[in-house]
This record gives sequence, C-alpha cells and structure tokens, in this order.
Amino acid sequence: MSSYEPFSDIYSRAVSRFGSETTLRNQLISPKSEQQLLNISDDRWLSAFTQKIFQSGMNWQVVRNKWPNFENAFFQFDVEKMLLIHDEMWEEKAKDPSIIRHFGKVMTIRENAIMMSEVQAKHDSFAQFVATYPSNNIVELWQYLKKHGARLGGNTGAYTLRIMGKDTFLLTKDVEGYLRNQQILTTGRDTQAALKAAQSAFNHWHEESNLPYCQISQCIAYSVN
Repeated sequence: MSSYEPFSDIYSRAVSRFGSETTLRNQLISPKSEQQLLNISDDRWLSAFTQKIFQSGMNWQVVRNKWPNFENAFFQFDVEKMLLIHDEMWEEKAKDPSIIRHFGKVMTIRENAIMMSEVQAKHDSFAQFVATYPSNNIVELWQYLKKHGARLGGNTGAYTLRIMGKDTFLLTKDVEGYLRNQQILTTGRDTQAALKAAQSAFNHWHEESNLPYCQISQCIAYSVN
C-alpha cells in the first residue's frame, strides 16, 4: 500500500463524532513514558496478563471483583514464586473456590511466569524488555508474546500492553474494518503480511501526526462509528 488516507481526514471525522476537538481529546488516552514503564514491577505484568486471560470469554466485572482473591492465592504474582510451585499445588489452586476455577487458564500463570523469567535472564527485567521495545515495530512484540507466552495471542497480549501504558495500536473490529475497507489488510488478521501492513500504515500516520499509536488507533475507531 503506497498511499494512505491523510490522518487529518480521519481526525476530522473523529472530531465530528464528538462535536468538538476538545471533547475528542478528552477521550484519548496517553501512553506511559519509558521511565514510567520501567517502574512497573514484573509481578504487575504477570497479574495483568492473567487478568486479561481470565476476562476473555467471561464477565469482566466478575473477574475484577475476584481479583484480590487471585492476588492472595498466587502470592501477588511474584514471578520467582510461581516457578517454585509444584504440579500438585497448581492443581489445588485451580480448585480454589475463592477464584474462578479454570484449570487451563490457571496454568497460563506458570507458563507466562516461565516466559517472563526467560526474558529477565536476557534483560534486567520484563518491564525493561517492554519499555524499550520500539512502538514502530510493536507487532513484533505481539508476536513474541503469542509465541513464547500462553494465551497471549489475538488481542489479549496487545490489550494488556495498552492497559499497562505501552504505546500500541489495537486491531479492534472497527480498526480492522477500516484497514480492510482501505485495502491495507487483504489477508487474515494475524498473518505476517497483515501485521506488517498494519504496522506500516500506523508508522506513516504516526510520522504524519506526531500522535501516539494508541491515539491514532482510537481516532480510527471513532472515525468509523
């Protein structure tokens, strides 16, 4: 794709939806700085990944209401402690009535702790790995989480990055629909070709607008509703 719709046109439609630029601006989120991301402890990343995994296919508020119980059951998601839990204890924890009993999802805690510990061995922390990852190639980070983590494919990994403050766009239904309408995406959403095409488009709009990737993503979603 050599030509993209000017971002100013996308932005204008988003402004029209809210009636004023000020109202739109109030809807846009701001990513955390690299230093703010570095200050997030790795246990918070494991907690966030796990919460998003449990929210998939479940009532989000039910998961949120039970989250303090999850924190207690899994030692505040301390990565090192997760690696010390033996198989029998994992089975017992999956039966804990104070949490949501789903063995498959509970076991992602161990798998993702392993993934994070491997990252820690190469970087000072998992937080540093994420904080310093360039947003102009954020789809590569998505793919890393999908390949090396558990149940972090699709939008799960990307949504968690967004929630934690990493500057990332999202391939929501609205954003994907827009990219397909513009013939930027012409293959399956998770193919290498599609991810590369989406990243290239967002890189173009980022350079054009100087806005964070997350805000560009939001403006596109708002512009098509």
